[in-house]
Amino acid sequence: MTSQNPDETRAAVNAATASEFYTLHEIVRKARANLNQNDWDYIVGGTETETTLRRNRMALDSIALRPRVLRDVSKVDPSVEVLGRKLRLPIVLCPVGSLESFNPRGAEPVVRAAAEFGVAHMLSSVCDPGLEEVAKAAPGALRMFQLYVRGDAAWADDHVERAIKNKYAAFCITVDTAHYSRRERDLAKRHVTAGRRRVQGREFQMALDWRTVERMKSKFKIPFAIKGIGTAEDAKIALDHGVEIIYVSNHGGRQLDHGRGSAEVLPEVVEAVAGRAMIIVDGAINRGTDIIKALALGADLVGLGRMQCFGLAAAGQAGIVRMLEIMEDEVTRALGLLGVTSFSKLDRSYLHPGTPANAPHVLSAFPLWEVEPYRY
Repeated sequence: MTSQNPDETRAAVNAATASEFYTLHEIVRKARANLNQNDWDYIVGGTETETTLRRNRMALDSIALRPRVLRDVSKVDPSVEVLGRKLRLPIVLCPVGSLESFNPRGAEPVVRAAAEFGVAHMLSSVCDPGLEEVAKAAPGALRMFQLYVRGDAAWADDHVERAIKNKYAAFCITVDTAHYSRRERDLAKRHVTAGRRRVQGREFQMALDWRTVERMKSKFKIPFAIKGIGTAEDAKIALDHGVEIIYVSNHGGRQLDHGRGSAEVLPEVVEAVAGRAMIIVDGAINRGTDIIKALALGADLVGLGRMQCFGLAAAGQAGIVRMLEIMEDEVTRALGLLGVTSFSKLDRSYLHPGTPANAPHVLSAFPLWEVEPYRY
């Protein structure tokens, strides 16, 4: 008896997953059913009052869309080109630590899903397996590597050299974690996450400053990203240091409480950058219309963190692929209904201030997620 072709097996798994999930909220619901309370709270939780987390959603929901009509939208192409590569959607599956909490293979099925569908992937340095193993899992993917600095200059340089050797397209350092925040969902349960248990050398992250960026930029020839930019002022300083990728993020509302929503920060960063660097933004990007709003504001890519985790927890690699397929359908339909055929035709004229219709919450983009199926 011959074994089934791996491609045929993957196609069969994807087909079964597609027949199970018709909406994003069904993926969220399945993820919740598969996870224990601690792992669920790791995905949906924020810091202290979770105000920044809610403001991420409020900032997006406070933007309305201005459609144009009577335009030929019979062919809509939601793809983009970044870092010399064509992506099916302007998405990077952004760095998430401890993905092994949701799947025993950690980031491996995530990068495989990114390669299979055609989006970018950014690996967290606090996620298993390591950067070499992830590179081997999907050598053809557009891969980036994100580092939490836990050692001296030689330690950090070693990671850059390994990323270059393994053909990562960009190297990123996260700069909004100088101090670890108070995650009260965990504190109240006396739960210590796997990521916190294994952290050593946090003092090196605390000591980061612009001299670190200057040293690394002068030594290595790889596109450099800074994740955690939250002001126009810091975006300009990053540009002065030759940074090629400005990553607007507040860590999904998991670091500084009472910060601004990422979509509120984005316009001032876009104005400061003025086309001199690529811009990535994350923060409550949960639906196709969220992607459209972010790119209309001037971002080049959006990062998916929680949505990546939901897909992984729901159905592994196939769950992430299916999540991306549904998002692609949402994006394509919304672009067409706006009267544009590609992201290159989109600008701020398609946006307008709006009043949020739902109270902001980490899952307020999915008002039906807790409703029993077929009883809407």
